[in-house]
Amino acid sequence: MGPREQLVQALNEGSKAGRRGDAPTACPYPADDLRRAAWLRGYARARPLPTD
Repeated sequence: MGPREQLVQALNEGSKAGRRGDAPTACPYPADDLRRAAWLRGYARARPLPTD
């Protein structure tokens, strides 16, 4: 699997985690890995927004 596919996979995994309501600290990638940024982006896009 190439780097682009790995980033897309991380994005999708983060999106699934956001929909499940997992904590953002559940990211499986280390802080210096680009896949972490992709995972967090997917997570932020899919998580429910707090209600007022």
